[in-house]
Amino acid sequence: MLFAYSRDHSGLKRLAADAPPKEAIWIDLLRPSIEESAEIDALGLMVPSLAEMEEIEISNRLYREEGADYMTVVLPGLSETQTQISGPVTFILTQTRLVTVRHHAPRPFETYPDRADKATAGCTTPERVFLGLIEDIVARLADLLEGSGRALDDVMRAAFGGTATQDPSVLQTALETTGRQGELLGRVRLSLLTLERALSFFGQTLATRTEGDALGALVKGQTADMQALEVHVDFLSSRISLAVDATLGMINLAQNVTVRIVSVVAALFLPPTLIASMYGMNFTGMPELQWHYGYAYALVLMLASAVGTYLFFKRKRWL
Repeated sequence: MLFAYSRDHSGLKRLAADAPPKEAIWIDLLRPSIEESAEIDALGLMVPSLAEMEEIEISNRLYREEGADYMTVVLPGLSETQTQISGPVTFILTQTRLVTVRHHAPRPFETYPDRADKATAGCTTPERVFLGLIEDIVARLADLLEGSGRALDDVMRAAFGGTATQDPSVLQTALETTGRQGELLGRVRLSLLTLERALSFFGQTLATRTEGDALGALVKGQTADMQALEVHVDFLSSRISLAVDATLGMINLAQNVTVRIVSVVAALFLPPTLIASMYGMNFTGMPELQWHYGYAYALVLMLASAVGTYLFFKRKRWL
């Protein structure tokens, strides 16, 4: 799909489907078809394939070709099946327009057009559209980190709320939630790393741009925001480790309670079992075998041994 946007007085306006792409200041390609890629090729730009975008070589992710800057980053988003993934997004920046190529759906690409004029950088030039989109992406990553922090708060409350030992499924859910948040933090950290590299590459080209000084201040501010989020990721990572340790500790405590109960029950039946085993040997020289009250005597003896064992455990506070 091809989405083209032009500049108007209120920000960015989406062009009609039959409008020529050369009129757009921003062209967004979502899983482009061969025909859509050909339209961009006609503008003198080469649309990279998904395999090329997934290359990890720095020379394939950040480079300049025929006056256009190609910058590939990795962003979290939704796949075609609406599952959370991290995928590559390529920014192609020229003097006249910005082209983005993606094969999944990061949310900022849907929200940015409606608020482009409210971004710090504005949207009057392709460079400012690029920086405004990066700003929206960073804001989205910050939202994900805040959501992860709230999820970890819920995990800690579940682990220490007192209901965990009564309902083991609470601990299982907490452990699953912690694992998902750990995966999310990994995706956010990778995104921040690739965004910072792309922004550094863009900053090195500012000397050749008309608004180099003004854009430099914006790049510096966004870089500081990313570094602050990286510190936040490190903090949440330490909380992830604490949540995992706490949850596993509570699981061990719950298992210990169960094992202790089973052990006590087994110990309670041990003396009666010993007595029953003795009188079940059927040796000829056992006088109790011919005793009229022998059966009742054995039952009372087994009951007394079980009660005595229970009282002993109770006195030792093992129950």
